[in-house]
Amino acid sequence: MNLDEQRIRELAYQIWESEGCPEGGAQRHWQMARKLLEAELQAQSPAAPAPRVRRTNTARATLTTAAAPASTPTAAKKPAAPKKPKAAIQAQKPAPDAEPAG
Repeated sequence: MNLDEQRIRELAYQIWESEGCPEGGAQRHWQMARKLLEAELQAQSPAAPAPRVRRTNTARATLTTAAAPASTPTAAKKPAAPKKPKAAIQAQKPAPDAEPAG
């Protein structure tokens, strides 16, 4: 057994324990552990492209290699401030031909 397979086995066991040791689900735990190991290895070697998960019609996930890095989340961007209506802007400015008060 190579080191990767041993690490997958350990991760699958930890996942199984964290779910309360349910009956069945070994295949799902193994796949989850394999993806976790791939993510760990990816984090160690940043030069390789990150794997992307692609959903299929059967709701199973398959890994594909990304050609470009994933885009940044849009939730981090600050929304633009709403513009003031023209009437509010014009009310703040004095009219050019108005006489000074006083």
